[in-house]
Amino acid sequence: MDFSSLDNSTSDLFDREDVYRPLADRMRPTTLEGFVGQAHLLARDKPLRRAIEQGKLHSMVFWGPPGTGKTTLAQIISNASQAQFLSISAVLAGIKEIRKAIEQAKLHSQENASATVLFVDEVHRFNKSQQDAFLPHIENGTIYFIGATTENPSFELNNALLSRTRIYVLKRLVEEDICLCIDQALQDDKVGLGKRHIGIEDEARKILAVAADGDARRVLNFLEIAADWLEDSAIEKTITREIALEVTVQGTRRFDKRGEYFYDQVSALHKSVRGSDPDAALYWFCRMTDGGCDPCYIARRVVRIAVEDIGNADPRGLQIAVNAWDTYERLGSPEGELAIAQAIVYLACVPKSNAVYRAYVLAMQDAKVHGSLEVPMHLRNAPTKLMKDLEYGQGYRYVHDEPDAYAQGECYFPETLKDARYYAPVPRGLEIKIREHMDKLRNKTGKQG
Repeated sequence: MDFSSLDNSTSDLFDREDVYRPLADRMRPTTLEGFVGQAHLLARDKPLRRAIEQGKLHSMVFWGPPGTGKTTLAQIISNASQAQFLSISAVLAGIKEIRKAIEQAKLHSQENASATVLFVDEVHRFNKSQQDAFLPHIENGTIYFIGATTENPSFELNNALLSRTRIYVLKRLVEEDICLCIDQALQDDKVGLGKRHIGIEDEARKILAVAADGDARRVLNFLEIAADWLEDSAIEKTITREIALEVTVQGTRRFDKRGEYFYDQVSALHKSVRGSDPDAALYWFCRMTDGGCDPCYIARRVVRIAVEDIGNADPRGLQIAVNAWDTYERLGSPEGELAIAQAIVYLACVPKSNAVYRAYVLAMQDAKVHGSLEVPMHLRNAPTKLMKDLEYGQGYRYVHDEPDAYAQGECYFPETLKDARYYAPVPRGLEIKIREHMDKLRNKTGKQG
């Protein structure tokens, strides 16, 4: 938890110049003029910008990737409204800390007759009862609530809390924004690196910006490491391409296992294959593996794609997907990923059919709606004399004794569903042949498939 807002003595401690503060913290802007990015929210004509400039507070939730300015924007809003700023983190705090913050907000209101902004970082980590604890205090005006989350609020926040706040989506910073953060830090001679007179090569700037992956905090951490590297050398004063590569060697792309970005990228891979775009499918596959996703998870999803979106248009797709999964488990990384890539490309290129998937959904719907319909007598097994006496299996026609191995007019459904049809082969791939065959058989009885 950020105790600096709840304890003035701690705040004084962090104001001391001999206490180390990371560059990312020192460079945190205090006004909108210094804030980088989020033009879709903070351009001159945007409602949030006008509300901040006019000091009109309201409770809100900031949803976006790490390093996009959620905490900074909350502080700017508080400063612009001349409100007390209290901060807690759901990673470390609980009901006790929430109550302490609320009590301090009440005391501040009595003594100063001014508002309190309560900023809750990682708010999605609070459970339902903890989130509910804010509700009465938001409603009676004790606090203006600002939550920050990297997860989709629709899934992670209570409806009651969502109904009392406005959601603002913060986007990852583009490369131009990240480069601006780098230049600001190098030029600032008060809290930045300006006093060190450090230069940076254009290629090095680009390397740092790309490695930051839209995260301003990350690029400033990279920059500080590079600057310290130069200071140790006592000769070189320019961040070169080689230095930039060295400090970013461990950088990985954002993947956020089991979080919002995880499922977004899984969805993008699936839809690229479904849309017959092997290049895009490969890109998302590489994005996921580069970000640390377990290739076995991807292989499992590829099998699902083969069943759902290719189906009987090319039944080989399922076997290729299963083989790719098996190959990865035998070879491991990095060789095994190529087998998964091969399966992805194949599935993206072959004809598509969701006919089996749709048939399954329809059949399952009937199974649930109609309940336990009796199995027709002629379809029942009759292994005992009693069952035979009860006419189990009587009248069953063995298809291999029939012309074309097809029992014309036979019904295999319960009577209630005798006219049901679920599977409708599409006019693509092998299902063209399947459809022709089924139509031929059904035409014998005068029924079209």
